[in-house]
Amino acid sequence: MSEQDNLHPMRHSLAHIMATAVQRLWPDAKFGVGPVVENGFYYDIDLGEQKVSESDFKKIEKEMRAVINKDFAFERFELPVDEAIAWARDNNQPYKEELLNDLKRAGTTVAKDLDAAELGLAANGESQVELVSFYKNGDFTDLCRGPHVESTGKVGAFKLMRVAGAYWRGKEGNPQMQRLYGVAFATKEELDQYLTMLEEAKKRDHRKLGQTLDLFLFSDMVGSGLPMFTPRGTVLRDELAAFSNQLRQRSGFQKVWTPHMTKKELYEASGHWAKFGDELFLVKSQETSDELVLKPMNCPHHTRIYASQQRSYRDMPVRYLETTTDYRDEKTGELGGLNRVRALTQDDSHVFCRPDQIEVEINGLMAAAAELYSTVGMDLRVRLSYRDDSDAYLGDPELWETAQGQLKAAVLSNGLNYFEQEGEAAFYGPKIDFMATDAIGREHQVATVQLDFVQPDRFGLSYIAEDGSATTPVMIHCALLGSIERFLSVYIEHTAGRFPVWLAPEQVRLITVNQEADTLAFAEEVRRQAFDMGLRLTVDNSNESVGKKIRAAELYKIPYTVVIGEKEIGGGPLTPRVRSDMAVKEGEAGSAAVADFLQTVATEAKTRVSKSSF
Repeated sequence: MSEQDNLHPMRHSLAHIMATAVQRLWPDAKFGVGPVVENGFYYDIDLGEQKVSESDFKKIEKEMRAVINKDFAFERFELPVDEAIAWARDNNQPYKEELLNDLKRAGTTVAKDLDAAELGLAANGESQVELVSFYKNGDFTDLCRGPHVESTGKVGAFKLMRVAGAYWRGKEGNPQMQRLYGVAFATKEELDQYLTMLEEAKKRDHRKLGQTLDLFLFSDMVGSGLPMFTPRGTVLRDELAAFSNQLRQRSGFQKVWTPHMTKKELYEASGHWAKFGDELFLVKSQETSDELVLKPMNCPHHTRIYASQQRSYRDMPVRYLETTTDYRDEKTGELGGLNRVRALTQDDSHVFCRPDQIEVEINGLMAAAAELYSTVGMDLRVRLSYRDDSDAYLGDPELWETAQGQLKAAVLSNGLNYFEQEGEAAFYGPKIDFMATDAIGREHQVATVQLDFVQPDRFGLSYIAEDGSATTPVMIHCALLGSIERFLSVYIEHTAGRFPVWLAPEQVRLITVNQEADTLAFAEEVRRQAFDMGLRLTVDNSNESVGKKIRAAELYKIPYTVVIGEKEIGGGPLTPRVRSDMAVKEGEAGSAAVADFLQTVATEAKTRVSKSSF
């Protein structure tokens, strides 16, 4: 059992304790759902015209501690569904009443949709809900399926964090409730560590750093969720895409290109329209009656390229890569910086292979992912995402079982740290999700390797097998970075904007001590040499003091800053100032002739190292 599983009953109990405190302070409070979330819990509450603010958190926490100190037992009991509905009505809890009525009408077929409510069910067969469970602590009773700790005194350290608006059951048009969030850990020390991490995360916020370092921006005239990248930010995008392309081309992938819009029939054939049609941008032609959409993904296009000619078993595998921008009509309330956007650039890859080639292909993609994340300094573990027993998946269940076994075998053979999770697979196949840990301990889903048994069949793809029969290939999807925008939101915060030489928008900045003609001529000659070597070197010849110019370079977190004066113009060596996180020793960096300095920086960029050679 994982640490999160062990903490789940405690955090769930604290959601009830918080609701108990709220009910004591606001007796007319009406409650929605109160599930456990990552690192804590929340509860949706309706207080009518009254609004909870952060200024109320101290008195809520005080009341919660009073409940904890009483050490009330969490007592479970069950009621027939009709009696439960009567309870909700008698206690003026309309949201609980609505959930119970829905369960009564639809039975267990909607139970999973109402999972966030933590409902307790006892069903006769697959349709009729007969009993629902409750938990009582002191004078507070809640519809709930558990689990809980033994009593209110058995919880750890907690803190209320924020309050936000939330539509009931996530649907616009429903009443808007107040969602109170808290975090909880087993000990106060763990809580303090988490709060310290949050403070550090604020300093590293990629939205703030994106502005400070002049990397990207949003414009109301362009539209929400549609980022634009400055020259500096575009360097990051281009260098990351080039590295991803290099890793894949080394393994035999070939570049393809597809248009940014297509007829919707393509996504009807793939199955995406039925599942994600409301997330697509529709495009209207003024010339034809075609119904077009902006492409949300690239795999259906790549099937068309594969199908454009007959394939033999000897041709397999066929590998395509395309780093391109896709478009998804995300809800405006879910957009946030680069983390979730409407225009996302994927370093997309697709392999069409024989079943006996699956493990080799997956091993190659996993090796590429491991090299990429090792280079950017992020630890990886993998999640094996399997199907569950629901009917939400397409394809032969036996083929799923075989494929899931092959994925696990590949992960084991690579010696990767992994965990398994049912219900996280895509509708068309199981997958390997790569989870990267950043510098302050947060885990993010990044790369994905995905098997697909559905699209090759739906599109009628085939190759001629050794026995002459037409055989359906297996399709493997992979994105090493995933969305480049989302990866940058993670990576900017991971590095706090201190990019290694190979990624830095400016690798070297020359600072002139004066604006004399010979000084400027020397700086321009160095800049030209750097350009010819593929380096990004700029010259600051502004009419400012050297100290102010150095501070400006530090603000942009430039790896190397070199002051140019009479000594350097006269043929003396350059003595670079090395950014502190790159230095391998304390004190002043070494000196080098101009050509040697530039060659060293170029070698560092080419080999993608994170430390300085000076």
